[in-house]
Formats: sequence, C-alpha cells, structure tokens
Amino acid sequence: MTISKNFYISKEDYLEGERVSPIKHEYRRGQVYAMVGAKKPHIIIAGNLVTLFNNHLEHAPCIVLSSDIKVRLESADCYYYPDVAVTCDERDTNSTDDFILYPILVIEVLSPSTAAFDRGEKFADYQTSPSLREYVLIHQSQMSVECFRLSDSGNWVSQIYRQGDEVYFASIDFRCDIASIYRKVPGLQNADA
Repeated sequence: MTISKNFYISKEDYLEGERVSPIKHEYRRGQVYAMVGAKKPHIIIAGNLVTLFNNHLEHAPCIVLSSDIKVRLESADCYYYPDVAVTCDERDTNSTDDFILYPILVIEVLSPSTAAFDRGEKFADYQTSPSLREYVLIHQSQMSVECFRLSDSGNWVSQIYRQGDEVYFASIDFRCDIASIYRKVPGLQNADA
C-alpha cells in the first residue's frame, strides 16, 4: 500500500474520486492509500475462498464479496478493501452501495508489504465494527491461516491453522481442510520450516 496524498481528504471526496479512479484506494482518517496489484498466489487463495464460501452459503441469507467492494468502518473513519468479506445483514445484502457496513467475516491474504499493517492498525480498525466476528490473516507462501475470533467475553482469541489442519470459521459455520484454501497455489513452502 502506498500513500497517494499527504493531506486531509473528506470521505465524500474520497468516495467521489473512487467511483472514477482506474485503481483502488483505501481511506483511513482523511488519508488515501493506493492499492498495489496482487500476485497470483494471493488471487488464487481469495478466489478459492469465495468459491468455497458461495457453495457453503448458497441457501443462507448471506453474500460473499471479493476485493472489489469496500467495508466502511464508521467508528474508525475508514474504508478498506478486504480480500474476502461475508455479510448476512439485510442492510448490506439489499443495498446497492459500493460498500458494506456489517461484515461478520473479513479475510486478508498477507503480502510482505502489508502484513504488519493488516496485523496491527487495520485489525484495530476492524475491531470497531459491531458486527465483525472473525478477522482472518492468510499467508500466501505457506499453509498458515490465523483466525482472530471474537469470544463471548468480548476478547479476540487467535487460532492458527497449519498444513494438515481442518480450518473452522465459526461466523459462517464453515469447515474445510486447509489444503482446499491453497488448492492450485504454486510454490508453497512447508509451514513447519
């Protein structure tokens, strides 16, 4: 992610510019950041998840969204483009807006340039969403999935899945072998290395 402006931009100006821009930008408290293109493993992983989730949620009142739609975090004053998001809230599913407000599951496929931000500040921003139940970070070069799940006591609990594990996303009651997420991803490293 690279910064494209170093002065304050209003949300209204950001949204207006985003509608006509040939590249995507994320918005964080008045700053706008250009999104860099994803590599093949990143795209394959996100595509696998969208397919798996759409099949699983076919008869549920939920929609699965890819990285072309924003999540609006009102309390944090942010708009992010997650790699995959799921919402089951009819205010999102019936809306024609180019963003959602009520995700229950957000997934980011990590890249070297964004991993620290995705794990730190972005996760903190997502924690302001009253609907979010799981925030997931997926490594693209090795079979490693880190799921942050909101517990009944209001704490975020981390669970890491590695090669050979069954992955569980409680927010949508979905289970699969971790290999399904990484199907056809070239050049994977051994997660135990």
